[in-house]
Amino acid sequence: QVQLVQSGGGLVQAGGSLRLSCAASGRIFSPNAMAWYRQAPGNQRELVATITSNGEPVYVDSVKGRFTIARDNANNAVVYLQMDSLKAEDTGAYYCNLGCLVGACGCPPAGCWGQGTQVTVSS
Repeated sequence: QVQLVQSGGGLVQAGGSLRLSCAASGRIFSPNAMAWYRQAPGNQRELVATITSNGEPVYVDSVKGRFTIARDNANNAVVYLQMDSLKAEDTGAYYCNLGCLVGACGCPPAGCWGQGTQVTVSS
């Protein structure tokens, strides 16, 4: 069974930086995509960035130029989210996700999820 374990996050002032990590374990098959979502209080969970198993990143407009998603496929998969120039509106719980693109990848249709980590940006 695929498991995702997150690390990083915390409290930072506006304009600062944080880095999130998410390490996958278990049997993972390609092609797949790893992603970061966030959920602010009272809001729905939204996609922040995603990266495929061949390294193609996609970002939501609100984080373009500020966030960078990267993955390391050696020793299974680790996905990172480097967050720079943070704003108060970036505050929320961040979740990593691994989803299948074609066929089975080791996760259910809704994907595999990390445990979540809080990011708080003070203005």
